[in-house]
Amino acid sequence: MSVNKVILVGNVGKDPDVKYFDNGSVVANFTLATTERGYTAANGTQIPDRTEWHNIVCWRGLAKVTEQFVRKGIQIYVEGKIRSRTYDDANGVKRYVNEIYADNLEMLGSRRKEGGDGNENMPYSLPANEPDQSPNSFGSPNASEESDLPF
Repeated sequence: MSVNKVILVGNVGKDPDVKYFDNGSVVANFTLATTERGYTAANGTQIPDRTEWHNIVCWRGLAKVTEQFVRKGIQIYVEGKIRSRTYDDANGVKRYVNEIYADNLEMLGSRRKEGGDGNENMPYSLPANEPDQSPNSFGSPNASEESDLPF
């Protein structure tokens, strides 16, 4: 059996695009940038930073929380599954897309804006209709169990 689980930590590239459907479903899509830091090899060769862009997809309640709290530039932790799909574009060319279907999101912080009022790193609050989840952890119903850890 193959497992296609993935864990990513990165910065949100754009505000989420949220769509509501007639049947009550909701989906949120956004991009996430992860960066592998560059280094200097033993022979002196400079290896530059490498940034990868990931398409993140959130459904239902996680999409609603994403709409309310996720913004361009903030750093988040994402757990999810890798999904691949194809579609034909307007010219009939087959396109391939890899996406991360999020199971869990955690808000890690935001980038400070120059000249900001200092509130950019304020903690995020959950909506009143989701009291069973911790303020910075979304999607996993057992996220509160982590607070019982002795360290």
